[in-house]
Amino acid sequence: MSTTAYRTLADQLRGWPVERLSRLLHLRPDLATPAPHDSGQLASRAATRSSVLRALDQLNRCELCVLDALVVVGQTSADELVDVVHAEPASVRAALESLLDLALAWESPQGIRPLTTVAEALAPGTPGVSGLRPVSADPLTAAEVAERLEAISPQARALLDHVLEAGGTATTGTSRHTVLPEDASTPAEELLARRLLVPRPGTSVVLPGEVGLALRGGHTTSYAVDEPPELATSERGQDLVDRAAAGAAFEAVHQVELMLDAWSTRPPGALRSGGLGVRDLRALAIELHATEPVAALLVEVASAAGLLSTAAGPDGSPRWIPTDAFDAWTARPTAERWLTLVGAWLESPRLPGLVGSRDPAGKTWNALAPELSGVHQVETRQLSLGVLEELAPGTVLATGTGVPSLRSQVEWLRPRRPRTRADQVVWAVEEATALGVAALGGLASYGRLLIGGEHDQASAGLAALLPTPVEHVLLQADLTAVAPGPLESQLARQLQLVADVESRGGATVYRFTPGSVRRALDTGWSAVELHEFIASVSRTPVPQPLTYLVDDTARTFGSVRVGHAEAFLRADDEAALVELLHHPKAATLGLRRLAPTVVISTTPIDVLLPRLRDLGIAPVVESPDGSVHVARADVLRARTPKESRGRAQRSARETALASQVVSAIRAGDRAESTRPAVPTDRLTPTGSMAALREAIETGTTVVIGYVDNQGASTDRVVDPVSLDGGSLTAHDHRSDDVRTFAVHRITTVRPLPAP
Repeated sequence: MSTTAYRTLADQLRGWPVERLSRLLHLRPDLATPAPHDSGQLASRAATRSSVLRALDQLNRCELCVLDALVVVGQTSADELVDVVHAEPASVRAALESLLDLALAWESPQGIRPLTTVAEALAPGTPGVSGLRPVSADPLTAAEVAERLEAISPQARALLDHVLEAGGTATTGTSRHTVLPEDASTPAEELLARRLLVPRPGTSVVLPGEVGLALRGGHTTSYAVDEPPELATSERGQDLVDRAAAGAAFEAVHQVELMLDAWSTRPPGALRSGGLGVRDLRALAIELHATEPVAALLVEVASAAGLLSTAAGPDGSPRWIPTDAFDAWTARPTAERWLTLVGAWLESPRLPGLVGSRDPAGKTWNALAPELSGVHQVETRQLSLGVLEELAPGTVLATGTGVPSLRSQVEWLRPRRPRTRADQVVWAVEEATALGVAALGGLASYGRLLIGGEHDQASAGLAALLPTPVEHVLLQADLTAVAPGPLESQLARQLQLVADVESRGGATVYRFTPGSVRRALDTGWSAVELHEFIASVSRTPVPQPLTYLVDDTARTFGSVRVGHAEAFLRADDEAALVELLHHPKAATLGLRRLAPTVVISTTPIDVLLPRLRDLGIAPVVESPDGSVHVARADVLRARTPKESRGRAQRSARETALASQVVSAIRAGDRAESTRPAVPTDRLTPTGSMAALREAIETGTTVVIGYVDNQGASTDRVVDPVSLDGGSLTAHDHRSDDVRTFAVHRITTVRPLPAP
């Protein structure tokens, strides 16, 4: 902490080194856009209500209590502040240093003082705010307060304690506001008579700050403000946590790959609002063998990573289609793919935890909806993971009570907002577990490296835990194939084409069915190619039932051919058409026989084909020249969104921007130092606001040149009180009343000459 006193906050900012000024712009980025002209404008901007509120949101409870104590006591020294705040001296000094770095307080010649806007922003009822405020320019001394507390009755003392716990304000009802102590007939009148409560306009009364301090033993709070809530923890082996997290990480990468691979040929439609439909999300969850919340998380993470975007589908309507970055992503090792997903998740403001719930208007939140984001989500996620990172290896959150205790500690770190902070903490833990950053209530070893910014080491740590991909399966006589580990990406795609996934886990089980074999034949595979593929990937002999299944399906495949009439069916085997005509479920297809081997239908071909496959027939489409038309879906790709490119360069850009702003401020300060001390030109609105803000912070009386509605210019002697929204609230000496002045009508601001 500096020992130098400054006349104004702007002077203090001028005296800061470049590193400290850059840190201020990093902690309060709203001050840097647009770049201030000089330190005076920077100080004026730092004291605006909107900027102060954003800065207060970054404080933990200890820092908030220290700032509140500074407002209660007024300008004071660090040693006096240590005596007032109920905390360890080191904690108070560290918090005070943080407040000075944030420019929420500054070092005046009379002592450290908060910005005038801070007192307005610290509304009673905020966690960490004592509710005490100075109410008069001539406060009672500690001895006077003690003497008057001794003189009141127990009933009055109980009432005073109740007002203190209620926030420092109350109403008097029918009690008299002006009464002598010996004439007081009620506890309220006792307190009013001895100035232990001070009346306000109407029937309200306020507890003076010096009285509240005495009631709390000289402290602004009755509890220690530097002790965060303890976490409920238990012991669990770090190797067990690492293995469980690595399994979840591999599964998350695999599921994203399966999802985007499926959407490459069958992309879901995009809603008019830009989100993903509820039915599409439910179908995805079934296909991935996952819950809908996990499916929503994977969709949001894929979009944040630039692997999924909207583009025009085959019919021209907007659809959710994998981007061109997906192909490069699938070619990378699993650990690097996981790092891409988790890196995007850490920086994403999206709120997948809300998917499926309803907004205040009763509308269901859809995944990928543009409005499904929160400004505090990234910070809450980082805070939650940061608390978990502080746990020693082998220590995890206790089952049942661990997450609520984590929520309490995060609320201590950021007590002001938002109201949904508790839900966001729970979502952070659940999402980290689903993505393999954490497991069993604790961070994985590579997860700690990731939170610490060591991305390459985190990727290497995960890679060491992942099993080596296998290139074979074990065929069984019940028409199933067991993958004894994670399959190579290309092999997994081919196997998923010719067989259905029956169960996932450490060993994935695939089942061969007539439908799965027909699916491969539909894409152009022949029976010979199927036999060769199955034999090449199996470490066990091919069971005879599987060989028969492939041959029988291939034998009936294409026995019926469908062409355009509205549609016609042709078969070399007359029995195949006879069987179809007499099928009880074929009555709605509008079939009519023209010849022993030809049948026509009134059903369009795009509807007829899936209906025939549902009846157990494997038709193929016949082209006009009589050859078989293989209908293989095209692989669709969308352009990678620009915001997903160069994410790693964001930190470098922010650093460069802060450096440019600091250079601009210093240049403005040098230019300002060459101007006359008393300006003769008319002030701009920006210059007026800077000068008035300086007067507010120093509490000085100034003379303003003001142009009224008739265009007449007059000088007004005023005591500035507050400045907000382009309006100055000040006590006007001419009218002896508080008035409001439009800043754009103020032409000059100069100090009042000494008498």
